[in-house]
Amino acid sequence: MALPELMAFIAIIILRGLTKVPSLSDCWSANLGNPQIIATMSRNRFKDIMRHLCFDDRDTRSERTKTDKFAAISAMWSSFVTNCITSYNSGRHITTDEQLFLSKTRCCFLQYVATKPDKFGIKFWAACDLKSKYICNVLPYLCKDPSRPSGERLSENVVLRLMEPFLDKRKNGTTDNFFTLMSLAQPLLRWKTTILGTVNKIHWEIPQSSRQRDCNEFTTQVF
Repeated sequence: MALPELMAFIAIIILRGLTKVPSLSDCWSANLGNPQIIATMSRNRFKDIMRHLCFDDRDTRSERTKTDKFAAISAMWSSFVTNCITSYNSGRHITTDEQLFLSKTRCCFLQYVATKPDKFGIKFWAACDLKSKYICNVLPYLCKDPSRPSGERLSENVVLRLMEPFLDKRKNGTTDNFFTLMSLAQPLLRWKTTILGTVNKIHWEIPQSSRQRDCNEFTTQVF
């Protein structure tokens, strides 16, 4: 496969993300297909490349997985994330949340979430620009992380790592009640970063007067 064909393959993957079609095969169908995808490459050729394309040296993978669970794609993934961070100037508001991508690959960090439409998958933590939905930073969830500081909650660690490239730039992070904590807001504030998010009223740091509200959640902003 020559480089132009590889670039065309990647372009189709990007177009698939912009085209809401039920399945891969539908991208080439007469009714639901994307004319640009159909003109770029045949469906059989795309599937053939998808089946055989590999970005990793399998001979050394077992050794590298001892220290890096994401070793099978780690090098390319790091390059992708770096490009996401450096190639776009995000707006002031950055939203942090999780995303489960469908996968049945056998790996130690495969997740099962009963409430998701796709029950099995690989979970990613993502920070996205509020207006454009552009992925500003993203992390794979690899279960237990030995590098996480002792005593630091997972939610705090995730937001601080995702927001690290944007600290001290007067950004605002928007989160849901899994991430919104006073212990997270305080270090962000020192880096001139605010946080806006929903919080559960049962959190110990919520004033007793606020817990008497009828709603289960309310919105608070920490400056």
